[in-house]
Amino acid sequence: MAGIDYDLEIKQLQATMRTVEQVLDIDAMRREIAELGEQVGAADLWDDQANATRVTGRLSLLQGQVDRFAELSGRIEDLEALVELGVEEGDADSMAEAERELVRVKKAVEQLEVRTLLSGEYDAREALVTIRAGAGGVDAADFAETLMRMYTRWAEQHKYPVEVFDTSYAEEAGLKSATFAIHAPYAYGTLSVEAGTHRLVRISPFDNQGRRQTSFAAVEVVPVLEQTDEIDVPDEEIRTDVYRSGGPGGQSVNTTDSAVRLTHIPTGVVVSCQNEKSQLQNKASAMVVLKAKLLARKKAEEKAHLDEMRGDVQASWGDQMRNYVLNPYQVVKDLRTSYEVGNPQAVFDGDLDGFLEAGIRWRMGAEKTDA
Repeated sequence: MAGIDYDLEIKQLQATMRTVEQVLDIDAMRREIAELGEQVGAADLWDDQANATRVTGRLSLLQGQVDRFAELSGRIEDLEALVELGVEEGDADSMAEAERELVRVKKAVEQLEVRTLLSGEYDAREALVTIRAGAGGVDAADFAETLMRMYTRWAEQHKYPVEVFDTSYAEEAGLKSATFAIHAPYAYGTLSVEAGTHRLVRISPFDNQGRRQTSFAAVEVVPVLEQTDEIDVPDEEIRTDVYRSGGPGGQSVNTTDSAVRLTHIPTGVVVSCQNEKSQLQNKASAMVVLKAKLLARKKAEEKAHLDEMRGDVQASWGDQMRNYVLNPYQVVKDLRTSYEVGNPQAVFDGDLDGFLEAGIRWRMGAEKTDA
């Protein structure tokens, strides 16, 4: 198509991929994959289940990264061939398809480039997300439910499985809180930039006078732990309470006391799970959530200590990190990155990649500044 310099565009894509290849060290990944493959083939691998879980998990993660890099490299080569064919044959259909594929490939390369910025200790982990309604009454509870739908729709668009651990419904509408896991490599590193206070401004559908209402919801993101993570929680430090699961409007989900609430007595951290069918399943799921939150708390305390030693007593993320404004105008704006979108409904439907990529790049810049 006129106006597009395909030669330049493809060279830029290839240059970015070379940089990504160097940063990820694809050759080293392939060598490690070969070594891990030999370990997986050992007959006694599962004699040590913790080590077997680590080995197979690491192998799956590395293989996925290498496959993604190879697949994207192949798409760039195919694009180059498609452009050459279209130019030689004067084929308008081929050139139209090349234009569409160029847009898709550029987006995929940008996403892979952002992935190279996720090098934190737990960035490669799956994510455990908790959303809590804040100030704003029923509007805040409704907003919390909207945010949960937003993140689950984002996950669905990327074909990431979502596992809901707990939902606490508000009396009139919406959610008091919800906790769910997104099972995908790098889900934590990607979604950790969503942590903070989200603010909604709109004409309240719950106000019979049609007044504008401001409401808040808090989003917490922690990494899902692996079996090899060292978080020891003695039984005597946990109080276990059981209760009957409940659904919207106070209706019972079942007639047995299968829901479980765990309280970590030394820290006061409380988690609950009611979405499994049995009390044992709920307790096991609640323990996964509890350990993840205790690990996040430990890391936060270590960071706070380091900040205090540096004389930096302010958190790096503000309490209010994003505004969703539906009235008197429509915009979703991130206050840290200044990235904004004029279509809030698309964002609520899961169109979050722009905000996530901007947030990851912003965080990287902030970490370099603090270093």
